[in-house]
Amino acid sequence: MSFSRLPSSRFRPSSIVIVIRSSTIPTHSHTLPLAMALRTSHSLKLNNTTAPRRNTHKIGRTNVRAMAASQDELKKLVGYKAVDDHVKSGMTVGLGTGSTAAFAVERVGQLLKDGTLKDIMCIPTSVRTKEQAEELGIPLCTLNERSELDVAIDGADEVDPSLFLVKGGGGALLREKMVEIMAKKFIVIVDESKLCKALGPGFPLPVEITPFCHEHTMRVVGSLPALKGCKPVLRMGSSATNKPDGDEIAISDNGNYLVDLHFDTPIADTAAAAEQLKNTVGVVDHGLFVGMTYQVVVAGTDGIRVAGTDGEAAWW
Repeated sequence: MSFSRLPSSRFRPSSIVIVIRSSTIPTHSHTLPLAMALRTSHSLKLNNTTAPRRNTHKIGRTNVRAMAASQDELKKLVGYKAVDDHVKSGMTVGLGTGSTAAFAVERVGQLLKDGTLKDIMCIPTSVRTKEQAEELGIPLCTLNERSELDVAIDGADEVDPSLFLVKGGGGALLREKMVEIMAKKFIVIVDESKLCKALGPGFPLPVEITPFCHEHTMRVVGSLPALKGCKPVLRMGSSATNKPDGDEIAISDNGNYLVDLHFDTPIADTAAAAEQLKNTVGVVDHGLFVGMTYQVVVAGTDGIRVAGTDGEAAWW
């Protein structure tokens, strides 16, 4: 099975219809059918209700049940599953940033509150994740106190078949990378819209740069051989979105500027692009996460599937 990346304008909160055919549900151990995921032993409730069941039609020997699941509901499924599968009492846990990671943070808070998890310490990757965790009563520290993590859980803006990522759409790429690279296991949680054949055209690549002579740094970045053809765009307005929504230059949590690199064609050599960006004076860090992923948990029309270590090979 293959998936093609849809234009970002298609990703709206409106419902999508997921059809599960009992005769065609994959039977390999790394797939959790969506119907089963929606009634796990943890009773993952969506929007404070169980997933709605729509009309069931019998066609020959195949029962076809349609379920409406919004993109947020898919994000919730993978966020909860990642925590249930990988976070244990006594661990140090990295908490990611973004709309998908927020559900993982929520789940950690729930399991701490009901006593399932005990004696854990978490490291947030942004100010807004820190605020969410504090509201949920999650114990927090920084890398200054603990440099080694058992697991980190975060979303991604794009995932290619090598499990290389583009991250930083929410502006937290530096703190995310600093925390997640120190985790024994980095678990990536996405819905299937984030899967792509190659990085580049589907989502602009964020780069964090110093404010000093930022126009110069943007020109240097745009001329790097491995990034040939990219168009650097300075992020304006909120640092949490790459869509212009203000007249002021966006400032990261670290006081830096953010530049989004737009591509018309795929990045030919992701590792080379990452290395050239990192070696550019004026670049603080970039949104290419190469060779860091332990596992990708994906929610989609086949249910929940896991790629990577202890999972299956990338299928897209």
